[in-house]
Amino acid sequence: MDFWSLAYKLKWITKDQLRLAVKTEQNPFGEITVTQFKAITGDDFVSAAQ
Repeated sequence: MDFWSLAYKLKWITKDQLRLAVKTEQNPFGEITVTQFKAITGDDFVSAAQ
């Protein structure tokens, strides 16, 4: 999670790009959890498909 947190903080990635790294049923190879997404961005995770 440290990499993703740093990448988001330094604006190397956007929130939408970070959303692609979240492990879900549709993305079983994600690297962070929904909880970690919220910790990094401060926003609840909402799938791009919704």
